[in-house]
Amino acid sequence: MIRRRPRAALPPFLSMHIENLDLNLLRLFDAVYRLRNVSRAAEALNLSQPAASQGLTRLRLQLKDPLFMRAAGGVRPTPRAQRLAGAVQSALGVLEQALGEFEQFDPAASRMALRLHLSDIGEARFLPPLMAALGREAPGITVGSVWLPHEEIGAALDGGQLDFAIGFLPTVLETRQVALLRDRYVVLVNGQHPLLAQAAGPVDARALQALEFVAVRSHGETLRILQQLGLQERVRLTCSNFLALPAIVRSTALAVVLPRDVALDFTLDGSCALVEPVLPQPDFTVSLHWSRRFEADAAQCWVRELLMRLFRQEERRTGS
Repeated sequence: MIRRRPRAALPPFLSMHIENLDLNLLRLFDAVYRLRNVSRAAEALNLSQPAASQGLTRLRLQLKDPLFMRAAGGVRPTPRAQRLAGAVQSALGVLEQALGEFEQFDPAASRMALRLHLSDIGEARFLPPLMAALGREAPGITVGSVWLPHEEIGAALDGGQLDFAIGFLPTVLETRQVALLRDRYVVLVNGQHPLLAQAAGPVDARALQALEFVAVRSHGETLRILQQLGLQERVRLTCSNFLALPAIVRSTALAVVLPRDVALDFTLDGSCALVEPVLPQPDFTVSLHWSRRFEADAAQCWVRELLMRLFRQEERRTGS
């Protein structure tokens, strides 16, 4: 059952100007603010460039502020636009919630196309249980997984190009979010690796210096850890994605830095083993992110609760 939040009051910005403002101008303001480009905002709203420019001019006159100034590659908000952005997003969210108050969502009958931001490691961790759950409860929902640069995720969520983002995304701040799980980085090695006989406890940087590593270029955090430990010169293989890592570790003496929650899967048959390293910042939080603009959407409410039910837990597994 979808739990709806109590309807929020309109923000002061909207309530003070409601008699004068065309609400489409708020959507235009929001699109320009998110995309930092008038042409791209016009395209996102299915407007012509002249119509978008004229609407922005009307809004500037009504609010007595230029709102956006020319900048390299587009525009940048003025201080007043920066202050108004949160109120505008909140106002649009309240209106969308009110307009969708009676919307119903039937997961068993839905043909929704769900769009997620996941890294390749995230795909391996989250997609199998998600697809199994959807097969039982919402077999008509299709899922598309993409990876976006972190600086583009917030705009993609607000613009509807993404429904949710899951991952360790500390720089994605202007979203609704909830922590799903805590994890930490470990080192995965071959199950017969000599280091296993030497390591009675956590392995320090000196012991790690004797290892050679395989790294994935798309996972900046693991590369950063290797750099912090001065191990970048010990990287002997760099892959473009995560898929090849388990087979490489099983058949070589190369080690890889991985989230523990994922690495545990590769130790089940004994061909690989975990080593607990001493790292500067080993722990991190995987969170679920979504846009406040679509928070009341019935379909997104259902999917959000499903994701939290599947993955929001203090600790997936115990043991070393």
